[in-house]
Amino acid sequence: MVRRSVLFAPGDKPELMRKAAESDADVVVFDLEDAVAPADKQDAREAVREVLDDLESECEVCVRVNPIGISAATDIETVLGGPRPDSVMLPKTEAAEDVRTVDRLLAERNAELPVLSLIESAAGVLRADEIAATDATDALLFGAEDLAADIGATRTSEGTEVLYARERTVIAASAAGVDAIDIVYTDYTDMDGLREETTVAAGLGYDGKMAIHPDQVPVINDAFTPDVEDIEWAERVLDARDRTDAGVFEVDGEMIDAPLIAQAERIVERARQAD
Repeated sequence: MVRRSVLFAPGDKPELMRKAAESDADVVVFDLEDAVAPADKQDAREAVREVLDDLESECEVCVRVNPIGISAATDIETVLGGPRPDSVMLPKTEAAEDVRTVDRLLAERNAELPVLSLIESAAGVLRADEIAATDATDALLFGAEDLAADIGATRTSEGTEVLYARERTVIAASAAGVDAIDIVYTDYTDMDGLREETTVAAGLGYDGKMAIHPDQVPVINDAFTPDVEDIEWAERVLDARDRTDAGVFEVDGEMIDAPLIAQAERIVERARQAD
């Protein structure tokens, strides 16, 4: 399953949810949390359930519930009353127990769904490794805006105030073998800025990036899809590996060892997933 682009749509806006599902996003998230005013939560739950009831989409469909201790249980009870999403996103994940609680709520409704855990608080960052290692967690997502608010940091375009947390999240995800999804780029009209930030995220090791507008999806997908030159290099490396017993060998004048072989395997796998 590829998760290059993770596009959010407000759960109380059926037309926007359907539009998101028609985009080229790998994952669409019907949002019951931040995108919905408190007074509209129940209407949003019912709207999400109705959209799921007749939705036809090839992408992964996820529902972001509210945090544990607020109304996650009510969200799950209502939404899972009909056709089920492919995954559930848990905001404000601060400990492995939060994930286990959601997993238990799903199990009570005979639903085995992967949980995408949002790391967006100081406690969540410090426990990112245990959250990622929890059986139900299938991805870690890094939320910089909420983290900055939690620690009292001032958000800057450089992002140095959240760099440690951003790197810790991707390392925790990699160690656990789950996907790592990068922060939202909030200026959805600035495609050059989005492209630059997404390139940085890919360089850090992230597998994908969150989006708040369909126009951001092509830029994100492109950044997380290997280009032709990289694919051809990776295929030459793997072909040479298969034809030798040596631990180190040469391709295109470059000495290839285990780390570069792993990089080549990653490139080929990313290209396969992106089709």
